[in-house]
Amino acid sequence: MIFFYQIPIAIMLKANYIIFGILLMVQQACNPTEELPPIVKEDPAQGAQVSVWLTYPDRTYKFSKVSPLTFTDVDGNENLITIDTTTQYQTIEGFGYALTGGSAMLLNTKMNSADRESLLQELFSTEGGGIGVSYLRVSIGASDLDAEVFSYDDVPSGQTDVNLDNFSLDPDRANLIPVLKEILAIEPDLKILGSPWSPPVWMKTNKAAKGGSLLPEYYEAYANYFVKYVQGMEDEGIPIDAITVQNEPEHDGNVPSMAMTSSEQNDFIKNYLGPAFENAGITTKIILYDHNCDHPNYPIAILDDPVTKTMVDGSAFHLYVGDISALTTVHNAHPDKNVYFTEQWTSGNGDFGGDLRWHVTNLIVGAPRNWSRNVIEWNLAADQNFEPHTDGGCTLCQGALTIDSGSGSISRNVSYYIIAHASKLVRPGSVRVKSNVVNNLYNVAYITPEGNKVLIVVNDNDSEKTFSIAYGGMTITTSLPSGGVGTYYW
Repeated sequence: MIFFYQIPIAIMLKANYIIFGILLMVQQACNPTEELPPIVKEDPAQGAQVSVWLTYPDRTYKFSKVSPLTFTDVDGNENLITIDTTTQYQTIEGFGYALTGGSAMLLNTKMNSADRESLLQELFSTEGGGIGVSYLRVSIGASDLDAEVFSYDDVPSGQTDVNLDNFSLDPDRANLIPVLKEILAIEPDLKILGSPWSPPVWMKTNKAAKGGSLLPEYYEAYANYFVKYVQGMEDEGIPIDAITVQNEPEHDGNVPSMAMTSSEQNDFIKNYLGPAFENAGITTKIILYDHNCDHPNYPIAILDDPVTKTMVDGSAFHLYVGDISALTTVHNAHPDKNVYFTEQWTSGNGDFGGDLRWHVTNLIVGAPRNWSRNVIEWNLAADQNFEPHTDGGCTLCQGALTIDSGSGSISRNVSYYIIAHASKLVRPGSVRVKSNVVNNLYNVAYITPEGNKVLIVVNDNDSEKTFSIAYGGMTITTSLPSGGVGTYYW
């Protein structure tokens, strides 16, 4: 994580609102990158109903299903959002959270089995009140939201283990692996992304968890470390869909962390990791970068290498710095490669309404409108004191859930509702389709594999706005308060 506690949150948010508002109006995606056969149900008849879920900044609604709206042939409001399913863009892989080691520990040790089963059903099923989380990010070794730093091959100081004879997933067998198995029993098609915060310290220039770089003499050993990780998780019945090479490679101040330049990452992938995966028959995707939107040149420089490009699936981003349109910059440079959004935190000192508005505008709407195939919030769970975390890790990271470390009781925080607005209805395999942004009513539209339509709208104005949604010659008219979010499904 990059920490901005020193910067007033309101200033950061306002600046991002202004930049995003200008760029998103200009940044309308133009050309689909994949051939997708249209799946279009018949146009809605007059009287057809639209299901609606709302979240308001004042919390009067929190992903609440309200009375449906009804399509009519009446002309719409001047703020007209038109859905065009004939223009299709990228396929969506899912929406979800980081399941940190700390999250898994709270779920596994602070809740009884019946309560945990009920909560996991709510999170990962779409039945009843389930929100249908379909994508998780886990750490390869410890992240800063583990209770302590570890890797899968720790040896005494001064020793090395180039052959990885001591490699073991035992640190994850205590909590993470059991929780993942429970989740996969509910959602077998869940996609899991693995990201390392640091390799074993004996591979690093400074022999420490914080900072340093990967020593070239250990590139081969570290590539094999990834192979053993993917194979070991597979042996546990946990398929790893993708890995990133290094979490936040341009930020070496976290605990744990490691710096990795674009040239170093390119060398590691091209000459070690890519060949190691191929030799082992591993089909897990390799994803670049996994850092902020201020340096799209980092992944582009790697993708410009024609050899490395064949080995990777795409690039991943966070938004602590920069603008979400950086995803489109990378997409336009290499439209045959995918982009992903893999991390954004909410602070324990944050404001529900402000966080809801910013995250939905920039991430739930902004990232897919800029070609992302997923959105992941950081992180799934923390306790009432924003623990556990490493000594030097994030001290204010708020989970989507607060799990009380004493009672095991659950509170649902803003990230829960941010993700729910997409995850429940925009199922994996849904395709983004064309919709227009009008009067700061930022939105993104999809057609699901079954042919249903989903529209997510956030009112990024300082007052309530009435607007209409047009599809197939019919319209509905509704309104949202300032900062309100609606998901519309028909």
